Formats: sequence, structure tokens, C-alpha cells
Amino acid sequence: MFDTFRKYNKVVMIFLFLLIIPSFVFFGVERYQGLGGDEKVARIQGHDITKPEWDQQHRVETDRIRQQSPNVDPTLLDSDALRYATLERMVRDRVLAAAAVRSNVSVSEDRLSRMFAQDAGLAAFRTADGKFDREAFLRATGRTPEQYEASVRADMASQQVLLGVTGTSFAPAALTAATVNAFYDRREIQVARFAPESFASKVTVSDADIETYYKDHTAQFQAPEQASIEYLVLDLEAAKKNIVANEADLKTYYEQNTARFGTKEERRASHILITAPASMSSGDRAKAKAKAEQLLADVKKAPATFADVARKNSQDPGSAEKGGDLDFVTRGAMVKPFEDAMFALKKGDISDLVETEFGYHIIQLTDIKPAVVPPFEKVRATIESEVRAQQATQEFAKAAEIFTDTVYQQPESLKPAAEKLKLTIQTATNVPRTPAPGATGPLASRNFLQALYASDSLDRKQNTEAIEVGPNQLASGRVTQYTAAHPIPLAEVKDKIRAQLITERAAALAKTEGEAKLAAWKVKADGATFGAPVTVSRIDAQSQPVPVIDAALRADGAKLPALLGVDLGTQGYAVVRVTKVVPRTPPTAEQAQQESMQIAQSVTAAEAAAYYELLKQRFKVEILVPKPADTLPTAAAAR
Repeated sequence: MFDTFRKYNKVVMIFLFLLIIPSFVFFGVERYQGLGGDEKVARIQGHDITKPEWDQQHRVETDRIRQQSPNVDPTLLDSDALRYATLERMVRDRVLAAAAVRSNVSVSEDRLSRMFAQDAGLAAFRTADGKFDREAFLRATGRTPEQYEASVRADMASQQVLLGVTGTSFAPAALTAATVNAFYDRREIQVARFAPESFASKVTVSDADIETYYKDHTAQFQAPEQASIEYLVLDLEAAKKNIVANEADLKTYYEQNTARFGTKEERRASHILITAPASMSSGDRAKAKAKAEQLLADVKKAPATFADVARKNSQDPGSAEKGGDLDFVTRGAMVKPFEDAMFALKKGDISDLVETEFGYHIIQLTDIKPAVVPPFEKVRATIESEVRAQQATQEFAKAAEIFTDTVYQQPESLKPAAEKLKLTIQTATNVPRTPAPGATGPLASRNFLQALYASDSLDRKQNTEAIEVGPNQLASGRVTQYTAAHPIPLAEVKDKIRAQLITERAAALAKTEGEAKLAAWKVKADGATFGAPVTVSRIDAQSQPVPVIDAALRADGAKLPALLGVDLGTQGYAVVRVTKVVPRTPPTAEQAQQESMQIAQSVTAAEAAAYYELLKQRFKVEILVPKPADTLPTAAAAR
């Protein structure tokens, strides 16, 4: 069917046009919008969030993340977990907005005005006369000032809803102490470990045992479905390859940016300064000028004495001791009257009196480093790279259209698109349905892999559509070979099963031995053999397993010493002797205050979360899509 459609797509398009347009006339657009474009994904107090709304908000958020973190892992942006987090934030915003309306929470004009006045980001949109530039704001944000104001007002009202809870929360001293002590509580312990390795030689595993285990755990020995693929990637770098640099354009760019490719003229001068600031009286200013004129006459008669005269008479503390030397400078480094005079001199010349805001200067030009402009041929490669980079975005848009059309219209091969755009066909084997750990590029894109594993792609081995796999990056692929999920033969996993059974049975023997020793040592402790005493806590485990730490800290401090048995699973068994409670080193006043603040913040967050859960029940919140199994990294969830 798809082949027929591709072959006669123009005819089909005309037919559909004639079929659909009259129905719009008779029934209206609204009837069609309800046929699949408004799938409900959440409901708050009877009001729905639709899938298009969710998709749009997720695009906004992922674009923001890309702008803030250009190197973000595309796998994260494609993940079901991040999409679900976007939906949860949308639900939260609407729940708080509904609560604000029901509670008649409003934001006063004065408070809103103060907030706008303090917003540094809005200052850029104010003109010199203090007026707000509506057009500039709309271009930069895509919203009118009224829309922005409404959004801010709603956000502030929502914040006030939670402020009624979070603004009154506090952490009692007893709660703070109990919470902090849970982290810093310490015990001195001795441990006797019964490791499975010590009992492995006593374990016998038969072929029948292995076969039985294999049959009882068939799901554990399934090879996942995999595909061998070939694919094309179009990005800015690939688009650059199709840009032909025009020689005339390169030379024009060179002429317009000559200063960037070479070095500016540098001049070295010495000066004598007689200060005469604007605050100086006219009489004193006249005296300063007279002194400067006398020094000028002296150095004009004997130019070789300039440095000595500067050391004795110049009132510039930074250069006087160096004979007035100012080292090499380019234009723009000095105040304009000084710079104009210095760049008008010839090497060795002494200027007339130069007046600036600092006073009266006498300048001697001591050296010149002429500007160096490399020839066009020397910087041509750099120029070409810069010009091509500037044109790459525009070229990418053109190439993307060709790429998209070609992989669709010629679905049996990627070769036509590769030849048109000078792209290299890449290959990959053992590609799973979901991104593998450490995958990069298109193979890290969930959308790309889903397109590859679509039934049309698997059954007909045709190109996928062009998929956006990153900023300015498109990919299309096709499956060349597909292997369905299948059981792994027993012969391939026999050794693995044997090792696993030995470990499990050796751990069981270790546990039996450990429990027997524990019972014997409780009766008679003389024969007990423990390791050296160590002091442990939840923040300093001293290389002990977590179950050992948990058991030691649960021991009643009033009934020590105590013997405890700890099952470590496949790591064996441990008998723990808890000898004493080790008091915490008292914290400094600053540490205690910081700990108290942290606990208070945690309590505030917990109360806010509990209140929000109450609001969700009050407003009958329903999220109609299942929560994904994969979890979201903490840093991303906090965005």
C-alpha cells in the first residue's frame, strides 16, 4: 500500500484535497480536532490536559535545557521519564492555580509593580525616556507584556498558596537532634565474616542441577531482539561540505576584517606629567603650566636628558621611576588628546605641551612597531572556515529539506540521499530497541530507535523518516538484518549457571556456619574470633557492608556489648560484636546552626509535598498515562 501511495502520491493528494475540503465547509474544523488531536493525558477538577499541550510544553522545556546545557545527553531529553516529569509539572501548576482561585488569593498591583521594577531582565526593554518597548519584548520572548504579566501574576498567586504552609513550618529541637544523630551516631564494632569463597570447595553442582535451574529460569536466559542497521546523519558539519566558497566573497570578508587577522600598530613613548586636575585653582594651574613649559624647553634643548628629567620632575607615580616609559600601546589605550599627539610623532620626536584631564604632558616617541597584516593567502583557510560557518545554518535548512524528501521518496536505500548531500552511510550491529548505556549520536535517540523498530521498517527494510536526534541534526536509518528475542542455548550459559549455583550454595553454607558460631559465642564468648575494633557510622562505614552498619546502629546502646547475626546474601554472613557507643565530637556553633537550617528546610519541603498531595485529592487529579519504569536523574528532575 505504501509503495502505491509513494508512486501515485500527487494523484492521491488531489483526491484527498477534493474529499476533505468540502467536509470542512459543511462540518467545520472543530469536528476534526476531536478525532485524535485531543487525547487526554491528565485531568484536574474536570479540566483536561491534552497530548498536544503536553508535547508543546515538553518541546519548550527541552529547548530551554539545550540552551542552558548544549552538551546535555540527548538520551535524557528523549526519555519517557523526562516527558513524564514535564506532565507532572503541568499538573502541579494547574493544581496550584486552581487552589489560588478557590482561596481568592490575589496579587496586588503594588507588589506586582515592585517585582517588575526589581526584575533586571526587563530593564533591557526600557528606552532612554523610561518607556517600555513592547515590540522588542514581543520579539525576544514571543509574548506580549500583558501575557507576561498574567503569567507572573499566576506564578506569584501559586507561590502564595504554598507560602501559607511553608512560611509557618519549623523543626523542633528534638526532631533536629534525632535526625542529625541518625547520621552521626557511631558504634565501635568487631566483625567475624563468613565468606562464600571459604565454602566453595564443599559445593558440588551436577549437570542435572544446571539443567533444572535453566528450565526454571528461562526468562533469565533470553537474548534481546537486535538489529543491524545502516544510517545517515545530517548536521551542520555535513552541511558545510556542500558550501562552495566564492573567492570574491572571501576577499571581501578579508578586507572587512583585516584588523582581526593581523596585529595593530604599536607605539612606545615616555612622558613627563605635571598634574593639573580640574579642581585646581586657576593660579595653581597657571604655575603648573609654566613649570611644564620650562621642562619642555629643557628637553627640547637636550633630548638625551628626557629620562633623567622625567625621573626628577614627572608627577606620574607609575612611570616616573622608569624615566617616564609607558611601554608599547595600541590605539585606544590612552586618553584621546594624548593618543592623537603620540601617533602624530615620528620616532625620537618630542611633542609640544599636551593638555588632558590629568594635567600637562610632554611626550617623547621612543619606538614604533608597524601594523602587520598577513597576506590573504596565509589566512585564506581561516576565512573560508568562518564564512562557511556563517552560511552553514542556511545551508543546513536547504539540505534538511532535500534529506527529508529523498529518504522518504526513495525508501529502499539511503544511497540516493548520501550521494545528493555527500554523506557517508554508517553501519551498526546489535542495535537494541532502546538506547544502550554509553550510546552516542542517533543510537542514543529513543525516537530514532523507535522508528527503526516500527513494523514498516522491520518488515519491509525501508528507510525511516528523517528524525531529529539533536540540535541541527537529522538522521534516517534502515534495518538490514533483524534478530528477534530468543532463548540462549544452555551450552552458552552452562558455566555461568554453574558459577551462580556454587555462589548461592556456598553462601548458604556460610550462613549456616555463621549462625552456629553466633549461637555458640552467645553461650561461651571465650572461643570467639573477631577482627580488630573499628568505629563506624552512616557517614563513615569503614568499608563495612551497609547491613552490618544498620544492624550495629540498631543495637540498644544500653545493653552493650551485644552479638548480632547479619545475613549478607551472596556475600555470606557476618557476626557483629557491638562493644560501645562512641559519642560524636560536639559540633561548632556554626555547624549546629547549619544542621538546624538543613533539617528545617527538609521539614518545609516535606510539609509542602504533603499539602500538595492533599490538593491533588481535593481537585481530583488524574494522570491518565502510566508512569515510566525508568527513573529520572536528580539534576534533571529539579529543572
